[in-house]
Amino acid sequence: MSLSEAEKSDSKKAPRKNRAAEIANTFEWLITAFMLAFVFRAFVMEAFRIPTGSMADTLKGAHFRLCCEQCGYKYDHGFSPYSYRLPQDTVPRGSRTPPDSRCPNCGYYSRTSRAMPVANGDRILVLKCIYQFFEPKQWDVIVFKNPTDPSINYIKRLVGRPGETVEIIDGDVYINGEISRKPPKVQDELWMPVYNNDYQPVRPQERSFDDHTNHIWRQPFNIENSEWTIHEDNPTLFCLDSGADQIHSLIYDTSIGNDFKATYAYDDVTKYQRMPYCSDLMVRFYVHPAGLQGRIGVELSKYETSYKAWVDLTGEMAITKTEKDGKTTERRMPIEPPAINKATLVKFANVDHQLTFEFGGDKLVYDLGRAAEGAGERITDIEPQVGIFGSGKLTLSHIEIFRDIHYTKTDPPNRASEGNPIPLGKDEFFVLGDNSPNSEDCRLWRAKGKGNNGRLYREGIVPRDYLVGKALFVYWPSGFRPFVKSRFAIVPNVGRMRFIYGGSSTTD
Repeated sequence: MSLSEAEKSDSKKAPRKNRAAEIANTFEWLITAFMLAFVFRAFVMEAFRIPTGSMADTLKGAHFRLCCEQCGYKYDHGFSPYSYRLPQDTVPRGSRTPPDSRCPNCGYYSRTSRAMPVANGDRILVLKCIYQFFEPKQWDVIVFKNPTDPSINYIKRLVGRPGETVEIIDGDVYINGEISRKPPKVQDELWMPVYNNDYQPVRPQERSFDDHTNHIWRQPFNIENSEWTIHEDNPTLFCLDSGADQIHSLIYDTSIGNDFKATYAYDDVTKYQRMPYCSDLMVRFYVHPAGLQGRIGVELSKYETSYKAWVDLTGEMAITKTEKDGKTTERRMPIEPPAINKATLVKFANVDHQLTFEFGGDKLVYDLGRAAEGAGERITDIEPQVGIFGSGKLTLSHIEIFRDIHYTKTDPPNRASEGNPIPLGKDEFFVLGDNSPNSEDCRLWRAKGKGNNGRLYREGIVPRDYLVGKALFVYWPSGFRPFVKSRFAIVPNVGRMRFIYGGSSTTD
């Protein structure tokens, strides 16, 4: 064979060798990628689906997406497979008829017979092994092995850590005898709606706005015996035109609007009347002053103590505390007068024994103390009161009322309840669900935790060995199905993608 013929023969064999090498390299990369993905999933980050509503509304299991047919307020109601004779943790194809529910805004009781699709639970990313290097922080949302059945993953909010004593008093968490305040981003996540004046019923004469008296809807802010009026062209606005020294009040009437009980729109409405009052509240609205003569303020009560926060439009803000015996204390702070005919945000919150008053960019804080008696004698059957007061020429818009999360009592053993604190030992943690009335958590576990080699853990705690990781991000928040009978919700709900906020390194 000549040299030229040999060269031609080698040139034909070369492409075959190159293709074989390319295929081998491709398989090598695929195997490497698979191994990296496996390692990443096992040790760095893993996706989980929320199966139940124990962390609602922060994280939702399978649920119905509802919209109040009266006021248009959107809310979710949990789907219980048991009620539809389906196996646990089942999300059915097609549609189902939702149970009775109540709008968390206008109080309308919906008794629909119209079937609708069931939304899947949120899908989240969990940062694993973080607790191998960093201590868990209070208020983190954590994933852990269920101590009584380690084959099941649970997700709850961490409230107690090793060496701490946990006690729940009137819905608040106390650590070592002092109230534990939530970090600002966690608190913002946990506010629950009571009333939003921007959403008002279109058929208020229907008698379905209260399960007991079955009354028609009326504006829950009482304007009788005052000079407050409802705007002629916009019923969501309140107007005042009075002398600068003449105070007039808007009182929220719970016999007409939603009350302050620790209810969840997500849960069974038949349990509402058994819920306790939640007296940690927030009022938020915008004020449009037409001049710099007058005052605007908010009044909240807790037990038998009244708290008022107000702004003198000439340039001063104040918080006053008036006790049952008439004793009054106050905090004052000078501010710049507000802009005339421009909207300024007003926000007053009484939460975790701390009063916070915001007016535009100014903030005034009144610390009531961390002891259980800091807010006065606990009389939990007294309903809190909410009012807005003012003088001068004012217009109010976007009025909203919220309540704080309230950890409720449960059936025995009801650990960490008032008078029954639970001290945590080494490597022991205490967790609660955000949907407190519908959460199987440390308060209720009746069996010892099961460890390896026959080891048993104390009842009512999460051992360090069973921590899986920290919930980080909702990457697929119960997407939408393109068709009613579609098996998978493949259309992402982009607007609900969000980080899951947890603990803070600060003490407050």
